[in-house]
Amino acid sequence: MRQTDCVIIGGGIAGLQAAIQLGRYNHDVLVLDSNQGRSTICKCYHNILGWPDGVSGAELRRLGKQHAEKYGVSFLQDKVVSLTKNEGRFELGTEKDGKYSAATVFLATGLVDNLPSIENLAPCLGKSIYVCPDCDGYEISEKKTVVLGNGNTGANMAAMLTYWSDNIIYINHGKTQIDGSAKEAIDNHNIPLITEPVSKVILDQDENLKGFMLESGQIIEAERGFTGFSGNKLNYELAKQAGVSLNEKKHVIVNPRTKETNIEGIWAGGDLIAHSEQTTIAMGDGSQAAIWIHKRLMGEGPPKD
Repeated sequence: MRQTDCVIIGGGIAGLQAAIQLGRYNHDVLVLDSNQGRSTICKCYHNILGWPDGVSGAELRRLGKQHAEKYGVSFLQDKVVSLTKNEGRFELGTEKDGKYSAATVFLATGLVDNLPSIENLAPCLGKSIYVCPDCDGYEISEKKTVVLGNGNTGANMAAMLTYWSDNIIYINHGKTQIDGSAKEAIDNHNIPLITEPVSKVILDQDENLKGFMLESGQIIEAERGFTGFSGNKLNYELAKQAGVSLNEKKHVIVNPRTKETNIEGIWAGGDLIAHSEQTTIAMGDGSQAAIWIHKRLMGEGPPKD
């Protein structure tokens, strides 16, 4: 069984930033990554300091891994399936039958977006079709934009996006009924509603978005797109297994100052905890948690105030 100072579960943005910080403290750090989460699908982040022309999730992950390895951090692609505390240390088991022991653990397992399986959707994510209005609402400014969603979730997304463009169309792909305040919102903003599934995203030869083909064969032209589906899946199972406290939406509850959970020795950050699901905030979570993990490894207890 390999023993380490810290195992980081998840090699996304929060996990990588924690790995870099802990590596600079010269701790023995292992990152176990199953290569999922939002950063694996985004083709371009546009709102990150230092990247005025944008950067893909894949590139950020590549550079982050390279950066952490410079400080001796180890990486393995595997999925952690068990996490228990035994005599003050944490024991972890993986799908590939790996067994690890760590003095501390950082949970950065993130979430998986609920997106339909539609031809040509994946190449557009973060490039011309977006999932987060706080990140990329700006990208649709005054452009014809289709919201591909379901029911009230998609309707509310469409109404929100009128802040940036008054040329919004909502395709209710899942055909769930729209009612209440969501129905009022799209009516008040005069948003055209199409209740029919999309069969294909239409691209030009450079993989730029041209439109959405409905099941009937009709094509709805668009310059930009947004998704609006409920049901994103938080990867909280390991946290729950270890006895970590969750809120009503299954986000991990942490000390806002340290990012430590109710289980002493387990920290969490990124999309797994409750915040606005921003890459830059995930970076901050990773750094903040790593600083307090270092303090613990050096014998310092939790803050007294």
